[in-house]
Amino acid sequence: MSIAPGAIPGTDPNVWAEPRPTALLVLADGTVIEGIGLGAVGSRVGEVCFNTAMTGYQEILTDPSYAGQIITFTFPHIGNVGVNDEDIETVNLASAAGARGVVLKAEVTDPANWRSTRHLDLWLKARGIVGIAGIDTRALTALIREAGMPNAVIAHAPDGQFDLDALKAEAAGWPGLVGMDLVPDVTTGQTFTWDETTWELGRGYGRQEAPAYHVVAIDYGVKRNILRLLADAGCRVTVLPATATAEDVLGHRPDGVFLSNGPGDPAATGAYAVPTIQAVIAAGIPTFGICLGHQMLGLAIGADTMKMHQGHHGANHPVKDFTTGKVEITSMNHGFAVDRATLPEDVEETHVSLFDGSNCGIRIKGKPVFSVQYHPEASPGPRDSHYLFTRFVNLIRARKGEAPVPERGAS
Repeated sequence: MSIAPGAIPGTDPNVWAEPRPTALLVLADGTVIEGIGLGAVGSRVGEVCFNTAMTGYQEILTDPSYAGQIITFTFPHIGNVGVNDEDIETVNLASAAGARGVVLKAEVTDPANWRSTRHLDLWLKARGIVGIAGIDTRALTALIREAGMPNAVIAHAPDGQFDLDALKAEAAGWPGLVGMDLVPDVTTGQTFTWDETTWELGRGYGRQEAPAYHVVAIDYGVKRNILRLLADAGCRVTVLPATATAEDVLGHRPDGVFLSNGPGDPAATGAYAVPTIQAVIAAGIPTFGICLGHQMLGLAIGADTMKMHQGHHGANHPVKDFTTGKVEITSMNHGFAVDRATLPEDVEETHVSLFDGSNCGIRIKGKPVFSVQYHPEASPGPRDSHYLFTRFVNLIRARKGEAPVPERGAS
C-alpha cells in the first residue's frame, strides 16, 4: 500500500495531514507563532531581537551580552556547519549560554564541516537553549522593525502539548530588560588571569609568553576573543568580577583597565559599577570600554543611556571613526545606547553609526579614556576594528613614555 507523503496510515491517503507544532513563540501581545522544536525542552522568557550575521551562530549563541534575549537569525540556514569546542565565547565553557532561545527559518541539517564535532540540536540541548524552526523570520524581523523588540516566551514540547494560557500570561507579565541587571548571571565569580591568543589555521590558539603590559579587565560578560586580542597586543590580563571595587582594581597596579561587554540595562548595572569606573578615570589609568562598558563609561562621565527601538545585532554595521575619517564595518550587539545629547563638554564623540546616526564611540578630552559601542573583536564579524586594541595599548605606551606603534588592522 502506498501512502501519500504526510498522510496518516488508516486514513484517506489523498488527505495531507498537517504536522502538529512542537514549538511556539508566544509574544507579549498574545500573538502565537507555531513551528518545529529543537534544542532544550521547556520554555524560556526573554526579549526577541534579530541578528543579521551570516556566519558565527555558535559565537553569537554563547555571547554573554545576549542574556535575557531570544535571537531570531535572518540568515535562513543555521546549523549546517555544526558546532565545535573552540568557537565558544563564554569564558567558562561550562556556564549557561547567553541567549535564552533561538528562532530559525529552516530546520537544521546534518553538519558538513571538518571542524564540526556535534549537531547543533544536541549542542542546544546541552546548553539549555530552546529553539524553534520553520518560522517566517522575514515577517518576524519586519514586525520587530515596525513595533520594536517584543517580550516573548519560546516553548518546546515534543508531544505538542502546551498550556497556551500560561505561556501568554508569562510573556505578558515579564517586565522586560529596562531596569534589569543581568550581569550577575554572566560575570566571573573569582579573579583569574588570561594569556590565550587568537586562533590560527594549523596552530589553534597560542599563548602570550612575554607580555609587556598588565591590563585589568572588569568582566560584565566578557567574550573570549576580546581577551585574546588583548593578549595579542602584548598584555597580561587579570580578569575581575563585575562587582570589583576601585580598591580591587587599583590594588593590581594595572597599566590599563578594560571595561567589557555585557547584557541588560546599563543604568541598573551602573549602580555598583559606575563608582569604580569613576575612580579609575580619576587615577589617570588608560581605560578602554566596549558595548556595556561603553555605556557605563558614558554614565560615569555624566551622560545618559536609552533603550533602542530595535537595537543593533549583526556583523555588517557601518561605523565612521571621526578621529581618522575612515569607515569600518563592525559587529554589533546592543539594545541600549549612549544619548549623545547628554554628553558633557569635555567628552568627544569619536564614532557614529551610519545606519541610524546613533552614538558608537566617545573619548574624554585630555585623558587616556575611550570606548566604543560595537564589538571590535568581532567573532563573528569583520576585523576592521582590531586597530582599537592597538590604540588602547598606545595609550599605555604613552603613559610610560614609550613610542606608539601603527594601529593594527585600521581600515
